[in-house]
Amino acid sequence: MAADHILVRPATPADAAALVAVLHDTFESTWRPNISAEAARAFLAEARAASYVAESGAAFWVAEIAGEVVGLVHWQDDFVHALHVRSTEARRGVGARLMDRAEAGMAVAGFAVARLETDTFNEDSQAFYRARGYREAGRYPDEMWDSGLTTVLLVKALEPTPISD
Repeated sequence: MAADHILVRPATPADAAALVAVLHDTFESTWRPNISAEAARAFLAEARAASYVAESGAAFWVAEIAGEVVGLVHWQDDFVHALHVRSTEARRGVGARLMDRAEAGMAVAGFAVARLETDTFNEDSQAFYRARGYREAGRYPDEMWDSGLTTVLLVKALEPTPISD
């Protein structure tokens, strides 16, 4: 699939179910194998994906292929809170297109650096971000999952956006 078939656009309320589905897909494919059974049960029982979409979904940007939402990115100020791509679309340019949008949005807003977190077990994620110019800036306990994981803080200098007259 060529990256030019990927539409990146702001999320709409009609995307809510698709966004929850993307979050559940990445939970199953990436997180569940690496967190405790108790943490997995809590994620599902507390409907964390649906809560996140309800609370922050209006700020998401989505990637769409052939009318279907296949990924999302959420950033605020200089921090990327989430980048999720459906596992069936991994390594097809979806994440790159979403991060291009997030980084451009941060640069236009005047931020000189983009920041984000991933976990040490997620080597694919770390490789993706390193290839985009991110560098490790710190490590600390991952308190979100209460599973003994270690979070990696990554940072990247952004290209200044020229101000047009």
